[in-house]
Amino acid sequence: MFHKFIFNLGERLRNPSIRKWFAFLKESEKWSIEELEAYQLVQLKELISFAKAHSSYYKEAFATIDETKFTSLEDIQQLPLLSKQDVLEHTEAIHTKHNFKKVFTATTSGSSGDPLVYKREESADSFNRASIFRGYSWHHVQPWERNGYFWGFDFSAMKRFKVNILDALQNRFRVFDYKEKAFKKFVNKLQRARYIHGYSSMIYQSAKLINDQKLPKPTHIKMVKGTSEKIYDSYKEEIQQAFGVPIISEYGAAETGIIAFECASGNMHINMEGVIVEAIENQIVVTNLQMKTFPIIRYQLGDYIQLASRETKCSCGKAHYILNEVTGRIGENVYGKKEIYPSLYFYYIFKNLGAKYNIKLTYQIIQKEKGILIFNLEENLTNKDEEKLREEIYAYFSDDITYTICPNVKKKVGEGKTKSFISYI
Repeated sequence: MFHKFIFNLGERLRNPSIRKWFAFLKESEKWSIEELEAYQLVQLKELISFAKAHSSYYKEAFATIDETKFTSLEDIQQLPLLSKQDVLEHTEAIHTKHNFKKVFTATTSGSSGDPLVYKREESADSFNRASIFRGYSWHHVQPWERNGYFWGFDFSAMKRFKVNILDALQNRFRVFDYKEKAFKKFVNKLQRARYIHGYSSMIYQSAKLINDQKLPKPTHIKMVKGTSEKIYDSYKEEIQQAFGVPIISEYGAAETGIIAFECASGNMHINMEGVIVEAIENQIVVTNLQMKTFPIIRYQLGDYIQLASRETKCSCGKAHYILNEVTGRIGENVYGKKEIYPSLYFYYIFKNLGAKYNIKLTYQIIQKEKGILIFNLEENLTNKDEEKLREEIYAYFSDDITYTICPNVKKKVGEGKTKSFISYI
């Protein structure tokens, strides 16, 4: 009860509208596909109207668009596509000039390494959190229950202290590195946990450790949720064996919010109250229906997907569209001389540089041999910038990696998604 009280108190202070949104989403999950589509159309027209009125970017981009004449969701095809480059080049112009009561600053480096900082209003932030909690409810999980978290941000002593305090308030514990000792400590704590979430590759490694070394298996886990990386088929058997439940998937992006969440029947349901998802030549295009501070309309996220047909029904009873597969979000391991690391360590290295020193770099890392990395950077580096980069690399990989930093390497323009990490191992 203590953790529920603390969680609800924090929720009311940070996200006062979250309960309203959660109640709405629990009701709308019973809607028919026609009711969901009708809601989407109303929200889309309202979003376009607001963006035209308050965003200089959309005022120009939608100058010839009359959204009042939209009669079906197919009319969205009249709108131009929004690329990641558009978002990065026109960040200020895309933001709407409107007096929102409460806003948060959101930061993402993006999978290609390009940094993005934007504003998100409380209502949109609360809707997104409520969408996650609705997904939890499908697995009989309450967000304040004891949970293990495979995530991280910074390895400085002060940052760890702050993160540990925040985790304690949320009844959460996490693993900060990829070494066996840390995993064993984490596994011991899982005995009291009710759910696990975070990097799918690290969840898999912990499951493998439990199975290979015949460690005591957690017996109270209700949900294992993988995010940010592709869940390989090879992960599933190990995780099921170790934790007694299948790994389920949450799919989304900072700019778009939650796109899909997997139900207990094993299907990924599109969060239709929050997003419109199009598949154009198997590439996902997302419209965030709830965020008005920074409208994301027909956004080319960069992933390849497979959508089920509109007629596909799920045994869970929810009518929401089904996302069969995300094929473009692949998490790979980085091989040190002795240890194995998640490729998303690179995300945090460069996010730390931006957050702490305002050093924003466009990067691609190549690995051809174990223990050796090549850091290709599009920008030039000052001696001070390079020193900070080396400090961050060392914080994550210590002496387990030998690397070369190559500045002024321009990305080749090609089709498809540019990967931030390419491994030939």
